[in-house]
Amino acid sequence: MEFEKKTDLLFGIHPILEGLASGETFDKILILNSLRTPQSKQIVTLAKEKGITLNKVPQQKLDRITRKNHQGVIAFIAPIEFENIENLVPEIFAQGKNPFLLILDRISDVRNFGAIIRTAECAGVDAIIIPKKGSAQINAETIKTSTGAIFNMPICKVSGLDSIIPFLKESGIHLVACTEKSDINYTQVDYTLPIGIILGSEESGIAISNITKSNSSARLPLMGKTESLNVSVAAGIIMYEVVRQRS
Repeated sequence: MEFEKKTDLLFGIHPILEGLASGETFDKILILNSLRTPQSKQIVTLAKEKGITLNKVPQQKLDRITRKNHQGVIAFIAPIEFENIENLVPEIFAQGKNPFLLILDRISDVRNFGAIIRTAECAGVDAIIIPKKGSAQINAETIKTSTGAIFNMPICKVSGLDSIIPFLKESGIHLVACTEKSDINYTQVDYTLPIGIILGSEESGIAISNITKSNSSARLPLMGKTESLNVSVAAGIIMYEVVRQRS
């Protein structure tokens, strides 16, 4: 198989089919939007069966990623195995732990993602949940920014946060949306409960539907003229408020 280590890429029809058949962990697959061969259809089918994000893109995007003969298909190899949150939550309770989860709503910057993972691991977060679409790629830059903490932090990819929020609430997880739209100061929330902190991207924040489905919300006060904090900084502040209350 052709493997480009510097960018964790696998490309070409047959190498990617082999990777799918062998159980290779793909972060996502990009496929030429005009490709209609039987093999390309097989890749699409297998990707859907395995729950792998697959995006149909123009030729120019593929060519920008690699100049080699990609045959219209490029896959990004994930350096970690993703966990299943529906299996993980009962395990956390079974261990006698008080669940502490982090839910990231479309945070796409790999450096912010890596920094959040690093802080989360230090703060004792049990798992990080991300949606398949709109989330930062897990690559060498993510690993570097997390200083390797990603290998000690369960990452759970879900089809969409709207599909997993009901499960988390039914499991007894109190969901707190960290948003500037809240009237509640972040220190006024009870984080001694089984908790799931939701954070959104700096561009679009948390989806309104996910805010309304949360049990409560919280905001970080801003005293200056700048309208928002870097999301990794905001994440660190609220995670360590959880640590403070639980200590």
